[in-house]
Amino acid sequence: MLKLRFARGGKKRNPVFFLVVAESQSPRDGRFVEKLGTYTPKLKNEQRFIFNEDRIKHWISKGAQLTDRAQYLLGLQGIVKPIVRKTVEPVAAIAE
Repeated sequence: MLKLRFARGGKKRNPVFFLVVAESQSPRDGRFVEKLGTYTPKLKNEQRFIFNEDRIKHWISKGAQLTDRAQYLLGLQGIVKPIVRKTVEPVAAIAE
C-alpha cells in the first residue's frame, strides 16, 4: 500500500521534512516513488509549507493513504479535509 508521509532531511538541528509517496513497508528515509513538497518547521508561516497540490490530489485519487501527521499538516493548508480531534471532558469529582 502506498502512503503519503514525511521523510526527514536537512542538517542537525535544522530539519526539513519532504512529503513523499512511499511504500508503507519501506523505511522512513528510504526509497520513495515521488517527492510532493517540503515542510520546514523553523521558517515563518508563509514559507514553512511548499506542496504540489495537483500531485497530492492525484495520488490520493489513486488510493494512497495519508499518515496522521501528513493529513493534519495538509489540512492546515486546506489541501485535504482536516482531522477532527476528539475532545475529552474532565471527569467530575465523585460526589459523596
